[in-house]
Amino acid sequence: MNRGFPGARRGARAVATQSRGATGMQRSAKGAWRRAIAGLAVAWALGAMPAWAQAPSWESGLRDSAPERYTVASGDTLWDIAGRFLRHPWQWPEVWRGNPQIDDPHRIYPGDVITLRDCNGRPCLGLERGQNVVRLSPEVRRIPPREAIAPIPLESVQHFLRDHRVIDDPDALAALAYVVAGDDRRLLSGVGDRLYARGALTPGARYGVYRVGERYRDAASDEVLGLELESVGRVRAVRQEGEIAVLEVVASHRELRDDDIVLPLESRAIEREFVPRAPDAEVDGRILAVPGGVRFVGRLQVVALDRGRRDGLAAGHVLRVEQRGERVVDPRTDERLTLPGNEAGLVMVFRPYAKMSYALVMRASRSLEVGDRVRTPTSAAALVQQ
Repeated sequence: MNRGFPGARRGARAVATQSRGATGMQRSAKGAWRRAIAGLAVAWALGAMPAWAQAPSWESGLRDSAPERYTVASGDTLWDIAGRFLRHPWQWPEVWRGNPQIDDPHRIYPGDVITLRDCNGRPCLGLERGQNVVRLSPEVRRIPPREAIAPIPLESVQHFLRDHRVIDDPDALAALAYVVAGDDRRLLSGVGDRLYARGALTPGARYGVYRVGERYRDAASDEVLGLELESVGRVRAVRQEGEIAVLEVVASHRELRDDDIVLPLESRAIEREFVPRAPDAEVDGRILAVPGGVRFVGRLQVVALDRGRRDGLAAGHVLRVEQRGERVVDPRTDERLTLPGNEAGLVMVFRPYAKMSYALVMRASRSLEVGDRVRTPTSAAALVQQ
C-alpha cells in the first residue's frame, strides 16, 4: 500500500469531499503536494524549518503495518504503542506534536483509541478517550493515575530501583550515619532485630540501610561520576542517646551488618509521564557498567551510563548503542586496526543523576557490553546540528 503523500491513502477521503471523480482527486492531491513542497522550500530559504517537517514521514518514519486505529489495552506501555506505529519509537513526540488538540499525550489509559491521520503531509496521531472515565463536572474528567499506562515495562526496573541508588559525591560518605553494632553482639541482623548506628537520626522516622557498591569513574578523565549504594533493608529509629541511635529492622533483602550506611529513604517512584524521545542536544558517552557484575547484557536489562543531567540527559531520553569494532591485524603491515562500530541497540534513560544515569535496554540486535558507545539517534543528531 502506498505510504507516500497521504492523498493516495488517508488524505484521499478528505479530497473526495471537495472533488468529483478520480481526475479531480489527482489534481487536488498534486496541487496540495506542490504547495507543500513550495512552502518547505521557502522555509528552508529563510533558514526556518516547520515543526511538522522534522516529524517522521509517511514513507520513512511509519511502519508498513501501522494501524489506522489502535485501542490501548491493559499491559501496554508507551514504548509498545509507539513501536506499533513508528520505525523509531523515540520519534513519538513528533507525531503527537502535529495534533494540537491533545493537551496531555502523556496520560493514556486502557480503552483509549489512538488514531493515525494526516497533518500537512505528515503522519500524526489523534487520541479518542475511552469510556472508562469518571465525570466530575461538565468540563473535567479524571482517571485514577493507577490506570494510566506506563512508559516502559515497570517490572523491569522496580526491583532495580528498590535495590540501587547513587550518591554524586563519595566524599560525603564519611558524614553519613552508619551501623556500629547489632543487638546482643550479633554480626548479622534481620527483621525484628535491633541495631545501633552512629549519627543523628530522628526517632520514629524510617531509613534505608545500604552497602557500598561500585565506584563509577569516567574511563577517559578518571573523574568519579558517582558511588553506587545497594539496599540491604529498612529500619525505624527507636530513640537517640547522644551520638548513638537505636534502630529496629522492619525489612531486609539481605543480612544487615556493621558499617552499612543509614540514609533517609529515597523517593524511587519512576516517572510515569515521560515519553520516549531523543535528547535535545548531541550526547556521546559509554556504557559504564552493568549493575550486578555481568559484562554482557540484553533487552530489558539495566545499564549504567557515563552521562547524566549535566550532559542534558533526562528520563525518557533514548540513545542508540554503537558496538565497538573488532580489533584485527593488518595482513600486510601487522598493524593492529579497529574496525568501524556497528549499531547494536537502543537504551532509554529512566533514572538520571548529576554525572551518570541508569538506562533500560529497549532493543538489542546483539549482546551489549561495558564500553559500548551511546549516542543521540542518527536522524535526531542531524536535527540538533541544524
